[in-house]
Amino acid sequence: MDSNSPPATSLNNFRLLYLITQMVGITLIILVSSWVGVHLNGLAWTSRPSVQFNWHPLLMTMGMIFLYGNSILVYRGFRYARKKPLKITHALIHAMAFIFTVIALVAAFDSHNLARPPIPNMYTLHSWVGMSAVIIFSLQYVFGFASYLFPGVRDQLRATYMPVHVFFGVLGFVLAIAASLLGLLEKAIFSIKDYRELSAQAVLVNMIGLLLIVYGGLVVFLVTEPMYKRKPLPEDVMLLTHSSSSQ
Repeated sequence: MDSNSPPATSLNNFRLLYLITQMVGITLIILVSSWVGVHLNGLAWTSRPSVQFNWHPLLMTMGMIFLYGNSILVYRGFRYARKKPLKITHALIHAMAFIFTVIALVAAFDSHNLARPPIPNMYTLHSWVGMSAVIIFSLQYVFGFASYLFPGVRDQLRATYMPVHVFFGVLGFVLAIAASLLGLLEKAIFSIKDYRELSAQAVLVNMIGLLLIVYGGLVVFLVTEPMYKRKPLPEDVMLLTHSSSSQ
C-alpha cells in the first residue's frame, strides 16, 4: 500500500458513512415528495400560485441540499478517478443544482407575486439566509469554474485559492441546511393548523428537519475529516508536472 494512502479501516469507515449519507439524502427527497404530494396538494405552475410554491421545497431539497452535498463529496467519494473528470463532474453537478435552484426561486417569487393579495418577498429570516446561501453557491460556481476549468490559470494561483474555495463551499452548504430548517419551521407554523397536536404532517415535517441535520452533519464531517482526504494519483502528478513545465 502507498505510504500516503489512508489505512484500509479508515477507507472502509468512509465508504460506510458515504453510503449512509446517500441513503439519508435519497430518503429526504422521498419524504419531501410525499409531503408535497400528500399534504400540500401536489405540484402546479402559475395557474395555481399557492400550489406552485411546492416546487420550492422540493427543488431546493434536490438542488441546494442533495446535489450540493454530493458535489462537495465527489472528490472523496470517487477518490480513484482522474482529477480532470472529477473537476468536470463537480462542475456539472453544481450546474444541475443551480438550475434546480433558479426554478425553485422562480416558483417562490411567483407564488407570492401572483397571490391575491400579493405576499411580500424577502422579509423573513429564512429568505435572507436562503438567499445568502444561493449567492455564495453561485459565486463559488463562477470563481471555481474560472480558477480550475478555465485554461491558462497558473497552478500557484489555483493552490492559493483552494482553501478559500473549500471554506466557502462548506459555508454555503451549511447556510442551505440552516435556511431549509428555517423554511420548514416557517411553513409548519403558517400552514399546519394542528402542529401543536403533532399531526401526521407535523411529524413528517419534523422528521424531514432531523434528516436535514443528519445529512448536513455527515457531509461536513466527510469533507473536513483529514483522514478521508483524496490523495493525488500518479497520473495527476504527471499531468501537473507536465502542465507546469509547459508554462
